[in-house]
Amino acid sequence: MKVAKVIVDVAASPIDSTFDYDIPEKLEHVVQKGIRVIVPFGKRKVMGFVVDLASDSEFDQLKPIQEVMDYTPILTSELLELSSWLQEQTLCYRISALQAMLPAVFKASYDKEVWLIEEEDHLPEKLRDVAQGREVFPFSDLDNSSITHSQVSKYINDQLMDIKYIVKGKNRIKKHTYVEPAQEVHLLMETNENMPGRAKKQKEILEHFIDHPESVLLNDLIKQLQTTRGPVDALVEKGILKLVQKEVYRDPYEGKNEESTKPLALTNLQQQAIDPILDSIESNTYRTFLLHGVTGSGKTEIYLQSIQEVLSKGQEAIVLVPEIALTPQMVSRFKARFGDDVAVLHSGLSAGEKYDEWRKIHRQEVRVVVGARSAIFAPFENLGIIIIDEEHETTYKQEDYPKYHAREVAKQRGTNHQCPVVLGSATPTLESYARALKGVYQLLELTERINDKSMPDVEIVDMRQELHHGNRTMFSDSLTEKINDRIERQEQVVLMLNRRGYSTFVMCRECGETISCEHCDISMTYHQRQHKLKCHYCNDEKPMPNQCPSCESDAIRFFGTGTQKVEEALNFHFPDANVIRMDVDTTNRKGAHEKLLTRFGNHEADILLGTQMIAKGLDFKNVTLVGVLAADSMLHLPDFRASEKSFQLLTQVSGRAGRHELPGEVVIQTYTPEHYSVELASQYDYDAFFRKEMQVRKQFHYPPYYYLALINLSHDNHIEVIEASKKVAQIISKKTNDRCQLMGPTPSPMLRIKDRYRYQCMIKYKSREDVEEALRDVLDHFKKQINQQKLQLTVDFEPYHFM
Repeated sequence: MKVAKVIVDVAASPIDSTFDYDIPEKLEHVVQKGIRVIVPFGKRKVMGFVVDLASDSEFDQLKPIQEVMDYTPILTSELLELSSWLQEQTLCYRISALQAMLPAVFKASYDKEVWLIEEEDHLPEKLRDVAQGREVFPFSDLDNSSITHSQVSKYINDQLMDIKYIVKGKNRIKKHTYVEPAQEVHLLMETNENMPGRAKKQKEILEHFIDHPESVLLNDLIKQLQTTRGPVDALVEKGILKLVQKEVYRDPYEGKNEESTKPLALTNLQQQAIDPILDSIESNTYRTFLLHGVTGSGKTEIYLQSIQEVLSKGQEAIVLVPEIALTPQMVSRFKARFGDDVAVLHSGLSAGEKYDEWRKIHRQEVRVVVGARSAIFAPFENLGIIIIDEEHETTYKQEDYPKYHAREVAKQRGTNHQCPVVLGSATPTLESYARALKGVYQLLELTERINDKSMPDVEIVDMRQELHHGNRTMFSDSLTEKINDRIERQEQVVLMLNRRGYSTFVMCRECGETISCEHCDISMTYHQRQHKLKCHYCNDEKPMPNQCPSCESDAIRFFGTGTQKVEEALNFHFPDANVIRMDVDTTNRKGAHEKLLTRFGNHEADILLGTQMIAKGLDFKNVTLVGVLAADSMLHLPDFRASEKSFQLLTQVSGRAGRHELPGEVVIQTYTPEHYSVELASQYDYDAFFRKEMQVRKQFHYPPYYYLALINLSHDNHIEVIEASKKVAQIISKKTNDRCQLMGPTPSPMLRIKDRYRYQCMIKYKSREDVEEALRDVLDHFKKQINQQKLQLTVDFEPYHFM
């Protein structure tokens, strides 16, 4: 007897373990660890992952595996082990951990079908009407009829019908049709001679294959010979030619042949930084390096040369970059150095493109992966290095289950493969820098820009003074003057405002009423192009009213500033300038990021206006001025990292200016110029900021002095969620020692989102062992309510979002 241990595709706590299934004889040679199978589970069939094999089971009667979905393992043994580690670390279901490792196309979708058991004459009239003579039909037809759920149950119990679950894999392989000869060339020549004179097109096609007997794309052949599909089909029917389906990859970078680049000579500082990384690669030892280098100091070249060393050893590399705004430029640098050896994984690709890029990795056709957070799970078996660029970015933390941080997964995989992990940033997180100073990570420093270029000069403008001087526009006099100067000199400007939309809220001046979302406790944002109000939390939208819904006055006005409003103001104040706006609204179509950045790179615009997506990784030689329009937008959020995020963002965006021959300038507009994060960012003084911020963190018991775990609860009943949050606090207080501090329960900063009320508790602790048992008890206590989907309860270690 051969047994497969399967994790089934059902995310619920009673099912969060392996189930034993019999491997039928016909599948014995196919079923192996790491493949997906379809198994019977209760009344339905579900997809599952084979995580182990055994020769026997403690259970007597096992159901057999129905079919396999893969013929080669899609998860390596290391990734299967990693899924257990992920489950432990994030307290998620094992199935959630396994699915996080694969592109979305691997998630099975389920179709329900109705199978009639009784003859049509014996069926109730309602059921006959839906069936319309069919013995099998989609369950959705039943769902859309007047038949109730209780009637459906009765029909099944009376054995009139049955419901079957059909599992569909979404992954679709893209194929192209090719034409090739089905006979030897001399037989083609014979056929051609005997072909009647009126079959001109068929003769032309035959002559093509006599001269070029190799396979050709059907569409190319039709275009080349200016013919149609008819003559080809006629020759196929006669058995002279044949049509062949060949698998092709969807290539998101098709037609973009990068000119190849050679390694550059390293500066002394770069050489000192790369040597310990090369030692670690050479000796196959796991170490975590923190590469702290100012913007423009040549970190990417260190990445490229380290990877070159790894490839020369026959090993593989993973490079993580934050969000898709910087992938086009970053990818082109890797493609230029390593050519077709690079696969790309990020959210800007279509599902099909992601699937094809993943298969290139899986088939070991590439050895370098450049991608966003989920690329950390690339199925490589011989990893030589993992690099996380801009390691301070919060996008490396997954906000859905499993709530993993890519940095922690990288360190675990680095341990498994005994290879270095390199974290790079001009503004590392306080936690990483503190670890480097303590020797947990090895600190590598790049303190100067390449070519001895100085950092751009930064001017801080106090917007309160501008108001005193009668300037009520969103551009200070200094910024206006500098923008005009750049336009005159035909240089380019980058402007950042960290808000999208036209204005941040709409208010009635008569009664003070703000138009809020009906489903969330948040004001709606006006979007001018569609003339609509949108909620940025639940995506609800409504038309912009002409009068106040509360007092019916027409004194309704826009307040606050969004990117659309700034774009309008730029067009008014600088009529000669071309403006490109980059925010979630203008980049939501596939490839939009790249198109906009390419246009800006080709100098088709003078000003690039955007949200924080333009702050990182962009490198344009003609940008000599960077303006930050509202540096305070992040400072006043209810988040202990607000100062750190502001410092990082200001430093990053300042680094976009003067990266090449032309010197750069930065103007930061703020209402709180005296705040240390603004002041120190203008001086590029990371060390001073680190020391100041660490004092604050120590005083209030925040990371890196303490760890945090955030427990979020939500329910559509306000009373229920209050009661549940009190119970959570009670369990934690009982189960933790005095080295832990419990904060809460309190309402979340935004109490209601999507009609669900939200509460939270936070624990500050020194060691994971102090809270592990308490948190498991909390999950255990609410197991039933969570499985019934009434209460949502999540535990987030190292949380980044508190809203």
